[in-house]
Amino acid sequence: MTTILVTGGTGTLGRLVTERLRADGHEVRVLSRHSPQYPVDLRAGGPALDAAVAGVSAIVHCASTQRGGDERSARNLLDAARRAGVSHLVYISIVGVDRVPFPYYRSKLAVERMVEASEVGWTILRATQFHDLLVMFFRGLARLPVVFVPAGVRDQPVEVAEVAARLAELAAGAPAGRVADMGGPQVRTLADLARTYLRATGRKRPVVSVRLFGKAYGAFRAGGHLTPERAVGKGTFEDYLRAAGS
Repeated sequence: MTTILVTGGTGTLGRLVTERLRADGHEVRVLSRHSPQYPVDLRAGGPALDAAVAGVSAIVHCASTQRGGDERSARNLLDAARRAGVSHLVYISIVGVDRVPFPYYRSKLAVERMVEASEVGWTILRATQFHDLLVMFFRGLARLPVVFVPAGVRDQPVEVAEVAARLAELAAGAPAGRVADMGGPQVRTLADLARTYLRATGRKRPVVSVRLFGKAYGAFRAGGHLTPERAVGKGTFEDYLRAAGS
């Protein structure tokens, strides 16, 4: 049994990573701004962060936000890990961060580069988007009488519990560098996924595909965020919707 720190351990992914690691017999420290055990703001760092990483053998870095600050958080975490002599940091990233010029993806890629250049042993796993993110997206769009989706864009959603299990497995092992991407079992158009969501939730809305503009949209249309050759996930979008009772 080892002691493993999970940042963002109260979030959607981090909570499942924590549960899996504990089920496997590891002692887990949960770090987040709202954690009763280690309430730490990674963007600020400081003595509380040093206390959280002291004595851990590995860190699973799940904490992230689209509001900015990921790079500062990663720098503080890596510095604290180096001072504490942590031997392994596992970072969860996103498929396509090096191909899609989307602001949040650029930030994730920058953190990847920081992890790779650090003195701490590292593993990076890139995964496709989680099912719940699609649900949030479609729920917002379905507030209108017509659901508009970006034309020509496909997605490959993956079950978050499967990604959590993979991260737990990686954290228990030795640093492995950049490991194989993890994608969901199906590549489908956003229009098809939107209709699936509407049927599952009993909403009757027409779905209209709209062509957008810009480099990021072009990269999404080209499938830069997909990994069809690594469609290793098992749970489909329909499976998720049934389990969630949507």
